[in-house]
Amino acid sequence: MNDEMQKKRAAELQELHESMSGVSHVIAVASGKGGVGKSTIAVNLALALKELGASAGLLDADAYGPSLPQLMGISGVPEVSDEKKMVPLEKHGIKIMSLGFLVQQDEAIIWRGPMVHNLVTQFLRDVQWGQLDYLVVDLPPGTGDAQLTLTQSIPLAGAVVVTTPQIVARNIAGKVIGLFRKMNVRVLGVVENMSYFICDSCGKEHDIFDRGGGEKMAARLTVPFLGAIPLDPAMRKGDDAGEPIVATAPDSRVAQEFMKVARNVVQQLGTTEASDPQSSED
Repeated sequence: MNDEMQKKRAAELQELHESMSGVSHVIAVASGKGGVGKSTIAVNLALALKELGASAGLLDADAYGPSLPQLMGISGVPEVSDEKKMVPLEKHGIKIMSLGFLVQQDEAIIWRGPMVHNLVTQFLRDVQWGQLDYLVVDLPPGTGDAQLTLTQSIPLAGAVVVTTPQIVARNIAGKVIGLFRKMNVRVLGVVENMSYFICDSCGKEHDIFDRGGGEKMAARLTVPFLGAIPLDPAMRKGDDAGEPIVATAPDSRVAQEFMKVARNVVQQLGTTEASDPQSSED
C-alpha cells in the first residue's frame, strides 16, 4: 500500500471512529454456518441487555439475508437527519438498522465482496447511532467480507459465537473463533442454541441435537461458555410473528436463559476492560 492509499485509509478509519464515538461497546454475533439461529440470538441478546438497564442497538450486517426487520416486527424507510445521516428505526427501545429497510422483501441481493464492505462501512459511518452502551452486530454466517470489514474498521469489544450442539455446526463455529483470534478480537464466548427441548406434557428435557456440544467446543478452544438456549416452539412462533421472546414473554424459561447469557456477556466485557484499559476507549 503506497503512502497516498495509507493516508486515505487512515482518514476513513478516523471518520468511522468519530461516527461511532457515542457507542461504548460493539459486540459482533457470528456463526460458522446458517440455520443455527444466530439472528435470533442477536435480537434477544440486545433486548436482554436493555432489560439489564443498558441502551442498545442492532445492526443487521447480513447483506445477503437481512432478517432483523422480520424478527423485530418492524418495517419502514429510515429518515435522513440534517447531518445527512440515516436515523435508525426503533422497536422495543432498540435502535435498528438493516438493509431490509432499503430493499423489497423478495428482492434478490446479488453483491460481490467490495459491495458488502461498502455496506458495512456505510452502516457504521452514516447512521446516527447516538449514545449507546451496546451495539449488537448480526454478521452473516462464515468468515467473509463483512467479518473482515468490521474487525478492520472499528474497535470491537468482542464477539459472541453461536452454534448448535452437532459436531458439524460446532466444527465450523470453531473456524470463526479462529478468525477472530487472528484479527485480535476477543471472543466473549459461545452460545449453544437449540440445546434441548422441554416436553410440554411431562416437563422432561430431551437432547434433540446432542446437548453440550457447544460447551465442549468452548472448553477445547479455551473460550467462555455463555449459556444454552432451549429449542422452544414459542420462540419460533415469536420469530415468525416479529415478537422476540425476551420482549413479549420476559418471564418464560427461554427469556430467562437469554438474561443469563446477557449477564455473562457483561461480565466478560468487564473482565476485558479490567485486564486491558485501552479496550474501553472508543
